[in-house]
Amino acid sequence: MDFAHLALARDPHDRLGLHRTDEAWIDGRWADPGSRVLVVSGTRVRPRDGALEWLPTAEAPDGVRVLLGDRGDATWWAVIVDGALAKEEPEAWFPLRGLLPFLSGDQADKAPLVFHALGLAEWHWATRHCPRCGGHLMPRAAGHELVCEQCGKPQFPRTDPAVIMLIAAGEPGSDDERCLLGRGSQWPEGRFSTLAGFCEPGETLEDAVRREVAEETGVVVGEVTYFGNQPWPLPSSLMLGFFGRAVTEEIRLDDDDVDEARWFTRAQMREEAEAGTLVLPGGVSISRSLIEHWYGGPLPGSW
Repeated sequence: MDFAHLALARDPHDRLGLHRTDEAWIDGRWADPGSRVLVVSGTRVRPRDGALEWLPTAEAPDGVRVLLGDRGDATWWAVIVDGALAKEEPEAWFPLRGLLPFLSGDQADKAPLVFHALGLAEWHWATRHCPRCGGHLMPRAAGHELVCEQCGKPQFPRTDPAVIMLIAAGEPGSDDERCLLGRGSQWPEGRFSTLAGFCEPGETLEDAVRREVAEETGVVVGEVTYFGNQPWPLPSSLMLGFFGRAVTEEIRLDDDDVDEARWFTRAQMREEAEAGTLVLPGGVSISRSLIEHWYGGPLPGSW
């Protein structure tokens, strides 16, 4: 199968990490007429005419200059300015989740650049003071490092590992095989997805799968196998996809994050998706890829 979530990580750019502290090289590439820059106001971006706007660097406002890297014949950048621009026109500036529709089709190749830019912007927004002494932080290394002016301690961008899993029960491949989906407490009726949660310190990814499923649904999971991963900077996650086999099937909802959980056979999933009573995640999510891989093909409808 051609999984839609992989489009958001296809054709990665060369991040040029060895050049981030070379100021002369940075200035030369910034001055190149072929370089392009994405303006980020706080953590938001303004699309124009149905697409994201990549400006010549000569037209970029002042702000934190972030080197994203080389792709094709151009060097790509982001400039992070304060959130005032987005506050002046809130309906015109979108957070990353709102930008996902602009990262499909012929714009999908820019997704790794946008994820890089917005991930760093979220980190700059959330990391205002030194966690050791409370001092002021200054950017360096082309926006990929913050250093405390008071104690000198550097800070680096963080990525939080999160597991996302499709749990199955019954004979694999049989008509009776079923998978477990849950509905979040803030979601409307009929909207279901795979279960997910963050990995805790000192925990393996496989054990995080078992713990999260048990906490959210009471279902005990045995075998866990890796499927794939997806950068998901909303604001700073790496989604690690797994399949798991259930040891028990009784559902017990003790977690406030999950309002409803159900087992679905393939026939039930298809019937309810066609009727619109089951609404599954969009194609750009690894959750959709997990579901359709288990189902064996594409399904109708999405968030």
